[in-house]
Amino acid sequence: GFYGCQATLYGTTTMAGGYSDGFAPAQPECGGLPREDWTAEHDTDNYIVSVDPKGVLGWKSGYIEKKGRPRAHVIEVLTPQTSPAYLSYLRKNGVSYLFAGEEALDCGQVLRKLKSRFSISRLMIAGGGTVNWSFLREGLIDELSLVVAPVADGSTTAVSIFEQADFLPAGKPAAFSLKAADRIAGDGLWLRYT
Repeated sequence: GFYGCQATLYGTTTMAGGYSDGFAPAQPECGGLPREDWTAEHDTDNYIVSVDPKGVLGWKSGYIEKKGRPRAHVIEVLTPQTSPAYLSYLRKNGVSYLFAGEEALDCGQVLRKLKSRFSISRLMIAGGGTVNWSFLREGLIDELSLVVAPVADGSTTAVSIFEQADFLPAGKPAAFSLKAADRIAGDGLWLRYT
């Protein structure tokens, strides 16, 4: 797997920016599908986990194939805000899904379900600042892997590694301990913290 991980987790914005097939087209109303976890048939044990609380991302298939990365089965992480029509859309396209949380994402429940349903014990969280902070504030990150490149961008809209969402209660600052520091190609540094 990627960095020895069986799965990589991304947030909705990251997924829409280059992994999913954009956003889902409007779906005809349908009823009857319960808001329960569902596993599509798949033939790989490599996964991309998509945090999509409202169920808006578009999929043409239950797999993602990116250059230089192994083929991965898609698992959508949803909340009850997701419509039954979207669940039908995911099933039609072979995308697995699970529910975690009510109004907001329950990160601990995500990890427990990924372990029990898909045997995922090592997960790389590579979302935007909000998703990353959500897992960190619940104490669910074991290691921080940070690559520093010698490039500057004066943009005031640059994204941060961790970002507190307005709709979540504030968390305490997190402190890390340096585990390793390695120089990498292009004068970069790879820093690992626990």
